[in-house]
Amino acid sequence: MKIKLQGKNLDDIRPLMASRGILETADAASADAVIAYGGDGSLLGAIRDFPQLPVVAIRDAATAPTCELHEAGKVLDAMLAGSLNSRKLPRLCASAPGGRIFGVNDLFLHNSDRRSSVRYQVRIDGEIYADEVRGDGVCFASVHGSSAYYRSITRGMFRTGLGLAFSNSIVDVDHLVLEESSIVELTVIRGPGMVIADNAPGELIVNAGETVEFRQLDETVTILGLDGFMCSKCRKLRHGI
Repeated sequence: MKIKLQGKNLDDIRPLMASRGILETADAASADAVIAYGGDGSLLGAIRDFPQLPVVAIRDAATAPTCELHEAGKVLDAMLAGSLNSRKLPRLCASAPGGRIFGVNDLFLHNSDRRSSVRYQVRIDGEIYADEVRGDGVCFASVHGSSAYYRSITRGMFRTGLGLAFSNSIVDVDHLVLEESSIVELTVIRGPGMVIADNAPGELIVNAGETVEFRQLDETVTILGLDGFMCSKCRKLRHGI
């Protein structure tokens, strides 16, 4: 089995792979899967960089202690045995005149100038939801991402659909849970605005008068071992809660 590695402390997992006959490859085209060895950021980075490959999620015990069941060696054994839980996550896409960016957790239109708010119009499936919203921006989240940025804004989560949350808006605007097929269009009235996806290093600039479209794609990414990666016992070891 050939594996592409993604993460920081990769020398910690290489001996575990070698002792099990797992080969490392630098060529993603010849890899059977990607191992994301680290935390949430490493996992999101592997998903973003290699959406065509299954991603095996393994916590880096040096920075995120794990319970006995989810030690790296045991996850590798389960991978070889084909017993890791497989989960497909839909991809999110933001499209604007300047290009497209993709995520799995959330997309966010921010005010690019921290000294002023961004003003924008909101359309949902072609219908105006708000003529003008003024604030720090708006979050478009998947079910998987609802425990991240969306939750920090709304103090809530959702189990189906897509979430739309308005950050620090001047006028009260209701946060929404939409159908998975919903398309959200945000036209920047005063900007520019800046769109980011998950923890991706780049951004998409949306100038005044331009529209960015948020939608969930039919495309999915495959994550192996996500249930163990999100284990509540492991979380208690990390955070003491």
